[in-house]
Amino acid sequence: MKIHAIIETAIYVDDLQAAEAFYQTILGLAVIGKEAGHHVFFQVGEASVLLAFRAEATLKGDQLPAHGAKGPGHFAMGIEAEAFDAWRNLLQSHGVAIEKEVEWPRGGKSIYFRDPAGNLVELVTPGVWGLPSGW
Repeated sequence: MKIHAIIETAIYVDDLQAAEAFYQTILGLAVIGKEAGHHVFFQVGEASVLLAFRAEATLKGDQLPAHGAKGPGHFAMGIEAEAFDAWRNLLQSHGVAIEKEVEWPRGGKSIYFRDPAGNLVELVTPGVWGLPSGW
């Protein structure tokens, strides 16, 4: 018996429309679910989901136990190594400030930037963690 992967990653945002525009328009993620005033969900690759919640709505609890967070969070999404420069150019063309770029000792690179809610988003190329999956 073992855990295979992280399937969902949750972030908390103040403005669902701004989150939807950012993740759909700039990062190209498909919206797979949304509820006005509560959440918008995005497909990431073939096997992962990014959940963007309004913390005020989820802290109340309803169908699920109450959850939420205050302040910016952090998560990383994988990209192809060959696309690293193209992603940098795309972000910059949309006026997204890149806070840092890192070349990691095991291999791979990262680009760090903020979403409209202040969450620290990271795009990583294979090799960052030296995992059997390539990441």
